[in-house]
Amino acid sequence: MCGIVGYIGDNNPTNVIMAGLHRLEYRGYDSAGVAVVNEGRLDCLKSLGKLKVLDEKLEASPLGGKLGIGHTRWATHGAPSEENSHPHFDGAKEIAVVHNGIIENYQEIRAALEADGVEFRSQTDTETIAHLVRKYYQGDLFAAVKRALQDVEGAYAIGVICKDNPDVLVAARHGSPLIVGLGDGEAFIASDVPAILRFTRKVLYLDNGQVCEIRRDGHRIEDLQGNTIELEVNHIEWDDAAAEKEGYPHFMLKEIHQQPEVIQNTLRGRVDEGSDEVRLTEMNISTDDLKKIEKIVIVACGTAWHAGMVGKYLIEKFTRTPVELDLASEYRYRDPIVPENTLMIPVSQSGETADTLEAIRIAKSRGAKVASIVNAVGSSVARESHGVIYQQAGPEIGVASTKAYTSQCTAFALFTIWLAETRETIDKAEAKKMIAYLREIPGKIQQILDNQDAIQRCAEDPKYRDAQSALYLGRSYNFPSALEGALKLKEISYIHAEGYAAGEMKHGPIALVTDELPVVCVAVEGETYDKMVSNIQEIRARSGIVLSVATEGNQNIEQHSDDVFYVPSCYEPFSPIVVAVPLQLLSYYVAANRGCDVDQPRNLAKSVTVE
Repeated sequence: MCGIVGYIGDNNPTNVIMAGLHRLEYRGYDSAGVAVVNEGRLDCLKSLGKLKVLDEKLEASPLGGKLGIGHTRWATHGAPSEENSHPHFDGAKEIAVVHNGIIENYQEIRAALEADGVEFRSQTDTETIAHLVRKYYQGDLFAAVKRALQDVEGAYAIGVICKDNPDVLVAARHGSPLIVGLGDGEAFIASDVPAILRFTRKVLYLDNGQVCEIRRDGHRIEDLQGNTIELEVNHIEWDDAAAEKEGYPHFMLKEIHQQPEVIQNTLRGRVDEGSDEVRLTEMNISTDDLKKIEKIVIVACGTAWHAGMVGKYLIEKFTRTPVELDLASEYRYRDPIVPENTLMIPVSQSGETADTLEAIRIAKSRGAKVASIVNAVGSSVARESHGVIYQQAGPEIGVASTKAYTSQCTAFALFTIWLAETRETIDKAEAKKMIAYLREIPGKIQQILDNQDAIQRCAEDPKYRDAQSALYLGRSYNFPSALEGALKLKEISYIHAEGYAAGEMKHGPIALVTDELPVVCVAVEGETYDKMVSNIQEIRARSGIVLSVATEGNQNIEQHSDDVFYVPSCYEPFSPIVVAVPLQLLSYYVAANRGCDVDQPRNLAKSVTVE
């Protein structure tokens, strides 16, 4: 969850590090700090709060040097404070460490070190790493880090520097993401690609248990036992502008508006005009194995779990294969039954979600095949899967997921058609029809984006903007839409919101309905439309405020609603992709009108890389 940036080269390290940390603000943080090797000493500045506070400190007291590390901290062990913020040091302040993750045996390590006379300055687990490196340091920082990490249990991505090794930056990872960027006479480390994209496009993705010694003119990678490892250099295709707002007031609004292009990118190369088949070239699971699949398990967290629910509806409908949907954080602790011929589909934008990764490992250890839906190329989820469908959404900076969600739903639609054809549960004619419906979706979303006045007006209306609570209702394919719409509102506007299957209202939630409660009802055309209208009438009969999302041309819905957002007519199984957009826009404009920090909502981080 924290952000790490490190640099070695001829430029001022603090300039590079701060530029990178600003690109990682979306990961969430409560404090920040930098440390540099400068003229035979370690210099450091830290601050609480936003990076602008650290910027001001650095402007007043600049740091020099050619080597440094920086960090944005999201507190786990120890309250937010300058004392607990990173970088952390050994007792002599000669070795500095930045760390993302959780050292599970840090208390045991700390007690042993304190018994040897080591004095700690913070309450963090990270400081134990700095003292361990010092314990094993004999002039070779790379060797000391490798040895220290043999004592460590838990997750970590670390950057380490030493005042006596001004030409060496050491990085290591296990469980938490870390990349190495390669430049011309310079090198970088970072938690995520956007941090270094303006400086280099050549990236190494470190894997679990790997330690990298980085110099200006090269690098070497070994595992903790000293075995040499060669990693492929990846060339990043994203434009640097992808990590900029490009005139939008917030990244979230930019990313909402990118969705027509993102969905086209998800489809590109997988379906052609007039095609009757889907090509998933990176699946790497044989046709014979797919035909044997008896059960599919989808695991994910947060918004990705809602996309997984859309996937469950699609896969069961068109492939007639039973699908189990699990929260990854629950799957890993419930001793799941994994029958022979099980396929797991993990869903993760970052590809580094800790709970999802652990679920993959459990399923694989019990014989399951794994085919992931993931956005980040080269991420841990992708590498640990047998096959993968890359979302092609580009970097998503806003903490509240938008384009990642719709591209995940699109990926599930592609997978469903592909699996149904493989298992021969649909014929070529139906596949061709479904592909044609998918190809229409970007244009339908663009229509919504071009006609969002009604959404903006509602977001300015006090009955929505100042609400204390809200309900979201949907049925069938759009029950997940209700869950996702509610999550978006609560994430960024801090209005309590809950999503329900509309048929469940009479089983309890209807007791909440008053003339001050907005109820957002997804009532697009489809098999459950009449049932949704009945649920809406129940809300109206109790004076609830009804905001309906309905299909263009349906004027009748207006007599049952206070306000209506219209969306283009859409093939019902794929309608969640279209419906998501007005719900995203409503949440965005409500939050903006309430003065909330839309891109970095309180207490949240973009990627949850620790348990």
